[in-house]
Formats: sequence, C-alpha cells, structure tokens
Amino acid sequence: MAGEHRLLLHNAQQLVLICTKGEKYLLQAGMQNLAVLDNASVVIGKDGCIKAVGHTDAILQQFSEASFEKIIDCSGKCILPGLVDAHTHPVWAGDRVHEFAMKLAGASYMDIHQAGGGIHFTVEHTQKASEEELFNTFRHRLLRMLKAGTTLVECKSGYGLNLETELKMLRVIEQARRLLDSNISSTYCGAHSVPKGKNATEATDDIINNHLPKLKELNLSGEIHVNNIDVFCEKGVFDLNCTRRILQAGKEIGLQINFHGDELHPMKSAELGGELGAQAISHLEEISDEGIAAMASAKCVAVLLPTTAYMLRLKQPQARKMLKEGVIVALGSDFNPNAYCYSMPMVMHLACVNMKMSMNEALAAATINAAYALGRSDMHGSIENGKQGDLIIINSSRWEHLIYQFGGHQELIEYVIVKGKVIYKNESVMGY
Repeated sequence: MAGEHRLLLHNAQQLVLICTKGEKYLLQAGMQNLAVLDNASVVIGKDGCIKAVGHTDAILQQFSEASFEKIIDCSGKCILPGLVDAHTHPVWAGDRVHEFAMKLAGASYMDIHQAGGGIHFTVEHTQKASEEELFNTFRHRLLRMLKAGTTLVECKSGYGLNLETELKMLRVIEQARRLLDSNISSTYCGAHSVPKGKNATEATDDIINNHLPKLKELNLSGEIHVNNIDVFCEKGVFDLNCTRRILQAGKEIGLQINFHGDELHPMKSAELGGELGAQAISHLEEISDEGIAAMASAKCVAVLLPTTAYMLRLKQPQARKMLKEGVIVALGSDFNPNAYCYSMPMVMHLACVNMKMSMNEALAAATINAAYALGRSDMHGSIENGKQGDLIIINSSRWEHLIYQFGGHQELIEYVIVKGKVIYKNESVMGY
C-alpha cells in the first residue's frame, strides 16, 4: 500500500544501534561493545517510530518499497541515533565574548563572576529582553544544534533569577517545544546564582515559597511543561543545605533532580545527589571518591562537560575512574555564553582526548546515557523497534569519523531526521 510507512533508510554501510535489548543505560562493559549492523536498513512508520531494523535483504523481503513515502539510499554511509545533549543553557541575551579575552589573560570564572560579569551580566540582559527576542535567538541556536546532529536537548532557565524572568525563559522553552522540530527536556534553574540584593538563604526561601508553587500551578494547567530542577551547588553560590532544600522541594512537585555539583570546589554534591535520588549531576570536576561510590550505588548519571573543563582550564572530570566504579556516564555541551559550543561531535572528541574515553564510550554517553540522564531513554538514545525515529546519516563508511574528524561534522552530517521526517539535508556534503 503506497505511503503505509513514512521512511526507509536502506543499504547503510553501518547502522549503529547502540542497544538491542531495551537497555535504559549502559555501564562500562556495555559501552565498549556497541551494537552495529553492516549492510542494514531502518523502517520508520507514520507515527514517527521505528518499526523494523535489520539487514537490508531481510527488510526488503518484509516490506515493499512501494509502501514508503520516502526512501533514502545510504550506500557507503552510516546511520546513527540522533545525538542527545544532556546539559545546555540556550536561552539568554547579551554577548560575553569580552570575557573570553579576560579568561585568556588569566581571570578565573569566579574572578569574572565577582566583578559583576558572568551569570550576572547575562541576567541583566535577559531580564531586559523581550520574549520574542529570546525565542528568535533560541530558535537559531537550536537549529545549529540540529545541524550538528543533536535531536534531544536539555534546556535550562537560570538567567532570570527573579520569578518573572525565569517564567519568561520557561515560556520561551515551551514555545520551542511546541513549534520546533527539536525534542526538548525543560529545566527550571532559578538557583543558578544568588540574585543581587539577596543572600543564599533568602534566595532559597523565595524559590521554595514563590517560584516552585507557581511552577506547579503552570505545570498542572498545561501552560508550561517543566521536567527537571537544577541548582548551582557551589562555594559562594548555594551551599549544600540550600541546595538540599531546593532540590527536595522540586522533587515534591514532581520534578526530576538534575543539578550542577562539585565543579569548582568539592561540595559533597555527589553524595547529596545519591541521598536525594537525583537522576543526574553535572560537572563533577571536584568529585570525591565517596561521591563516585554514592552515584554508582544510586544509579545517578554523571553528566560530564568536557568543553567547560577545556575552556575554563579546569581539572578534567575523572571519567575513567567513574566508569570503572560503575557510574553511568553521559555527556553534554554545557552550551552557554561562558562555553560557546553547540556541537556534540566536538564534545565527544574532547571526551576521548582529554577525559580518555574510547569512541564507543563517548558515543554511548552522547546517546543512550544522555537520554537516561533526562529520563527519556525509553524513546530516545538508540535505534530499536518502538523508539522514536530520530537519526543522523553521515557520509562516511565508518561511524567513528563523526568523532575522529574534530570540527568536521558540518561536512560529514548529510541528514538529520526527527520522527522519521528529514528536518535537515546538507546540500554541501561531498563524497570522500
């Protein structure tokens, strides 16, 4: 029957499934042995979900080519799951390129923060920006992420700090979730910094007594859909007690705990995350041995951000130790004005070179494990029957080129597909 299925991708040199048994995440052993098929095809139905995966001959025996709305010949190419970016700050106004020069001259992150730059500079500009202005710049950033292969992205608020601006940012994220092709996990990050005129305890009380009840109300009415709660648990920002109070209050209104911890100073954030049942903790450059054990035991995901450690010249997160100890490791870009990188292929490359991950481990960390960090690995992060048809096709006969070619993704990625629909076709791709 004509048009019975949305899309057939056939004859792929390599089809990188990641998983084959519905695994929600992969630990070190599973990451080292990713499922890859040669000469393979994928069928995506009209509902946008994967209907069949297998060797091309078997797929073509099962399905008539006439039953597809669209067919893409992937001869000599590789199909991978859409990439998942587990940590971004993509809604903001104001330009901080001048701070990059300050950092290169030796200023630390906290030096800039205490001089009124950093988060506070962005907060000032974001508070003044209109919703339309924020949406237009956000849409442009999401498109650049899509072109780099990211089909599911976590998006934080956190440059408002007052309730009005935080809600403005969350409405912008909600508008994008409804109107654009990207899959979005929305995070309330009102505790990104202590607002001017308040101390951390006052800011914590404001979030618990005013921000979170309003979020609960708007979530229940369907006006916005917020998935996660985040706090910047850091010396001079929110201490462990304030962080615990906010995260616990967020959990009580149904939000997943997914927060910044142990980045610049050892704060025992990882131990706290294990105690509270956090879904994920990001950064972790300064994690303790006890924190690693707590995260492994609690199956709390470590979202590592190699771009941040690289740009801020921080100690590299202990990816190898975490993997060895049984922690679920994921990756994120930490895209924000302080670490301006949209590209998960570049994040994976940095994870391999600077954090000593293998290419297999990096790809698993940027797909199934990043999806698990967002509580979304039931439908995202691997190419398996029943999952959403989010895929990328690269113009190479080996999938590893996506990581190996540092900065080369703009020429490599030929198609980005979401729910079985081609949302980006790279007309400039040439054969190698």
